[in-house]
Amino acid sequence: MLNPELLDRLRAQGWKPRQLGGFMGHAGPLWTCREGAGWVYGLLAEDQHLNPAGVVHGGALTTLIDHVLSTVAWEACDRMPCVTVQLDTHFMAEVRAGQFAQARANITARTSSLVFMEGLVQVDDRPVLAARAIMKVLRPAPAR
Repeated sequence: MLNPELLDRLRAQGWKPRQLGGFMGHAGPLWTCREGAGWVYGLLAEDQHLNPAGVVHGGALTTLIDHVLSTVAWEACDRMPCVTVQLDTHFMAEVRAGQFAQARANITARTSSLVFMEGLVQVDDRPVLAARAIMKVLRPAPAR
């Protein structure tokens, strides 16, 4: 059961749940909040995100950071689709039901077709997952 006080606090801070299609729609909901010129993303851990050990499944956190990395790359590449070539994740702490995980990503380098990135997922100020990724920019197919 979601804590109504937490939901009220998140909304007061500017967080909004997003209903997305595709896989992230099943893995979320994804929460978003404006942060400076960019965005921060969140996942409110619920029972459906838990593994048999009673903590958020590593796959749920990996899905979150992968989505955030590709979204940040997409925005930086003039909204060209970006797909994951490589994703390294390092789990640093557990996330429990009722906790709110926040994810941020930034670009460390770029070529014409690749975007090199770092990402971090935190609960409060505690890091729970660090990631490095290489994203490939998908260019439109040439006309025949």
